[in-house]
Amino acid sequence: MCVSGCLRCVGVTLVPLALICMLANILLLLPGLQTHFLLESHVTREATWSTGLWGSGFLVLVGARAFLFSSRTRGCCVFRTEMLCQVVYCCLCLGAAGFCCLVSLTGLVQGPLCLYNTTAGMDWGVPLKPTADGSLSYLFNRTLWSGVCAEPRGVVLWNVVLFIVLGFCSGLQTLLCGVNLINVLLGTVLGPRFCKNKYVPRPGVEPPNKDMVVWPAARQAAVF
Repeated sequence: MCVSGCLRCVGVTLVPLALICMLANILLLLPGLQTHFLLESHVTREATWSTGLWGSGFLVLVGARAFLFSSRTRGCCVFRTEMLCQVVYCCLCLGAAGFCCLVSLTGLVQGPLCLYNTTAGMDWGVPLKPTADGSLSYLFNRTLWSGVCAEPRGVVLWNVVLFIVLGFCSGLQTLLCGVNLINVLLGTVLGPRFCKNKYVPRPGVEPPNKDMVVWPAARQAAVF
């Protein structure tokens, strides 16, 4: 079945993506693999929202499990009922992954929370966030990556890499869940065997593909 095959492929693909998102978010909470920054609340705001853990991680895993189990469903009525449930799971995963992607891009653009030198001395803040004067983003000026933040060491590169990974994986999850939603809606409307429609030839009409032919006698024999 096309619908079941798509469900299975999407479910299998979502699992490693969800695990990568969870790992990336955990590392974002531990700059330089140091725990005291998290305990002292000196971690980038978008990382503390943990959308990679509960959004693109846990909720997507729940949806992936539902997709895998639903792909084994047999029977037209049961299949259609199951597809209606999958619509809910698709929307849930789509919203969770999309929100995680949006948060990741926001964290990437805003820059990390770090200890930097101000006019009043060293202070914690977000020195690389976009300004109203339209100056070039820190993402395109790598000299700022090591010259602004004093602590945590290397936090700019750390955040850039991990937010890119998190945004890419969650964005891919969003795309897959969107495709899967269309697949599920087609399965609900057309049934589980819409990809297996056969051509029944009329007398004197050449079939477009002989492999697709189901002769009426064979169909009657199959019924009885």
